[in-house]
Amino acid sequence: MKILVTGASGFIGSFIVSEGLSRGHEMWAGVRESSSRQYLADSRIRFAELDLGNEKLLRQQLEKLSEREGLDRWDYVIHAAGATKSLRREGFFRTNLEGTKNLVCALRDSGMMPRRFVFVSSLSVFGAIREDKIGTDGSERQYAPILATDTPRPNTAYGESKLAAEAWLKEQTDVPWVVLRPTGVYGPRERDYFLMAKSIGQHIDFAVGYQRQEITFVYVRDVVQAVYLACERPEEQVLHRAYFLSDGRTYDSRAFSDLLQKEMGVRFVVHIKAPLWFLHAVCAVNGTVCQCLGKLTTLNLDKYHILAQRNWNCDIEPARRELGYEPQWPLEKGVPETVAWYKKAGWL
Repeated sequence: MKILVTGASGFIGSFIVSEGLSRGHEMWAGVRESSSRQYLADSRIRFAELDLGNEKLLRQQLEKLSEREGLDRWDYVIHAAGATKSLRREGFFRTNLEGTKNLVCALRDSGMMPRRFVFVSSLSVFGAIREDKIGTDGSERQYAPILATDTPRPNTAYGESKLAAEAWLKEQTDVPWVVLRPTGVYGPRERDYFLMAKSIGQHIDFAVGYQRQEITFVYVRDVVQAVYLACERPEEQVLHRAYFLSDGRTYDSRAFSDLLQKEMGVRFVVHIKAPLWFLHAVCAVNGTVCQCLGKLTTLNLDKYHILAQRNWNCDIEPARRELGYEPQWPLEKGVPETVAWYKKAGWL
């Protein structure tokens, strides 16, 4: 099979390419001219330089690629390109919404619409919902899982932009789309969760909020598994559907940091828990200053909403039932492999 992966130089995209090669597929890495190819060194990879920010240029690039390579179309297009950080709200929409529109329209206009278009979205499209108490476990609050039938209320510009892209895709009746909504994705090569590992290495674990927080994770290899299931399943089973992805478990706010501490061999960690008002103040001030200076930062109001959200539990039963998705990497299995990679790569 011929498969195009946009965002192939990124964290998730590079793993999708590697898995496709191991399955014997003809893998095309959709990259920008300036993209790093650090994790795309396999000589079997074919490259497609694509500018998702310019529909006219993108269409020309596809047409030239088709002529030069004798390429009729790709069997599957996995759209993993996206912005997770931006100085301003419009930057998320330019990449996540307009980039998706440009890609689909260019594929359509060039007669290169694939058999399946898999869009990697995010659980963040739903925001902080279902945070009312539904039961107790001792004195702990419990939350109901977010369902695909719930009304999305994204509370970040990133989530809003991904939701807008999903909504636009749903209007395209001629596009054979499937949407995947992973929760927090971690694993080798990922840098945001690495910051937590770095903090643990400095003997500090920082958390916010005093109400119970239920967090979900998904290891990058489980996301890749779901991507290929979304390509391979019969279209009447998965076409025009959206699926949550997690490892099927719910964790408390200490689970990830405790496993990091264990795998890194850190003897002691000071656990600091700050009130939400303090985090809000820090994120508001830091975000404003960095925006004025033109510097990207992970501490802004979007980050505040992510850290303040109490319920990240989501229902993956539809993915199990319809995709055949069965997560293989709970935290106690994924974190050790991640830490081992951090050490081998010299990050730790």
